[in-house]
Amino acid sequence: MVEKTIDTVRLLVISRESTVLGPLWSIGEANAWQIESASNWWGAMERVQSGVTPDLLVLDLPRGDADGLHILRWIRRLRPELPIVLIGDHDDHARKQEAMRLGARDYVARPFQPEQLECAIKEHLFASSEGVSTDITSDDVEQIGSCTFFVGASPVMRKLRAQAELLAEINVPVLIMGESGSGKETAARLIHQLSVRSGFGFAKVNCAALPSDLLQIELFGSERNGNGVSGAKPGKLELCDKGTILLDEITEMSITLQAKLLQVLQTRQFIRPGGATPVDVDVRILAASTTSIEPAISENKLSEDLYYHLSTYTVQVPPLRQRRDEVPSLLRHFMHRLARHYGLTARTFSPAVLEACQSYSWPGNLRELENFVKRYLMAGGQDPALGKGILGPQEMDERPAMMSSRAVQTLASRTNGDHTAVAGSDSLKSLVQSVKLEAEKNAIAAALEKTGWNRKAAARLLKVSYRTLLYKIEQYQMRSSDAAVFPAGNLFRNDGTH
Repeated sequence: MVEKTIDTVRLLVISRESTVLGPLWSIGEANAWQIESASNWWGAMERVQSGVTPDLLVLDLPRGDADGLHILRWIRRLRPELPIVLIGDHDDHARKQEAMRLGARDYVARPFQPEQLECAIKEHLFASSEGVSTDITSDDVEQIGSCTFFVGASPVMRKLRAQAELLAEINVPVLIMGESGSGKETAARLIHQLSVRSGFGFAKVNCAALPSDLLQIELFGSERNGNGVSGAKPGKLELCDKGTILLDEITEMSITLQAKLLQVLQTRQFIRPGGATPVDVDVRILAASTTSIEPAISENKLSEDLYYHLSTYTVQVPPLRQRRDEVPSLLRHFMHRLARHYGLTARTFSPAVLEACQSYSWPGNLRELENFVKRYLMAGGQDPALGKGILGPQEMDERPAMMSSRAVQTLASRTNGDHTAVAGSDSLKSLVQSVKLEAEKNAIAAALEKTGWNRKAAARLLKVSYRTLLYKIEQYQMRSSDAAVFPAGNLFRNDGTH
């Protein structure tokens, strides 16, 4: 891909106001940008869909113009990567908030100075060309949210994405099946992101996390607010109107609530608890389960009628052991994301590490793999606490809970050519525990050094209670006169973030 330079920029401006178009033409001329304009919805559609895609779009939102947000929703669905800068009234807070929620990059309030608009455009042009994919460490990783990504490195996941594209075009319920941590929520978010509902809300409700009475209020709302005072409180179904809701662990929902949910699927209406007036709702319902459906139906944990309505189309998300081709992409993606989060330098994975990780079965799926990367980042392949033992693929399969701590040691020992085996499970458990304690001690030491041994400040930096930190300091017998385990800059940024 050819790197974009400022003198090859193409801007599309959607506005009919001379107070917007005039300054933009001047800005474009001064920067040698190519400026195209459209005065309405249809003109914008024609220019975005045909010819060369613009590098940035400037969207004017005049007060009282109902089409502006519709244009934004449509463009975000068609060109989700296209940066959009909005121009609107400074006191139009509701529309500003909604526009930013829908994916606009910036909001310039009028009356504005041309320099303000030029600065916003330049900021997001360069962010688009240089940094939009900072979370994406492989062409196989597709970002579908701030913390959500889809990996299509294996044939089975490319097939799943094709299914998502198909389901995005048809407004039917979908049942998503898969093991815990395999990515069912990611599949649901992908379907939502690719659909016409992407400009509206997406919510996930875990049916196993709430008792039946609270789950009913969470979904359907109530005619009374939290203080028992009369006044409707909307539930997630209403808040996601025109959007998508994912009901995770649907078999854990009570049969009574399942009957009420079935009514929503059949009539697009329901009655709030304590109310009498039907509420109309247009929401797409996706359901997910780790439990096999047949036993759930036979045990009366899932209504057969509800199952037939939800399973218009069923998607099976394969476990990570069936998509081993994705492991390298996932490892690198998690490493870069976690390193940035903790303020550390990302570590590379040697061929031996990648081979060991691809051979492992990952019974905990993506959650286990992310946890492994976190420990690898914190402890590192050269941590002396790891020792020089070796743990082969078969042993890794037999000890899945210890894979996250032991895979690092596996690499170090293989790379060094040391084939000494760890003797017995007791030695292995002790070694795993020592790795965890060493990483924790290092983090505490770095925080204390960074704050000059101000223990309250260190507790805030580590996001633990002051009492917990005092207990840990005593546990590790740490003193202010002790040398730091390693320089604080390795674990925490100097600007105070972590």
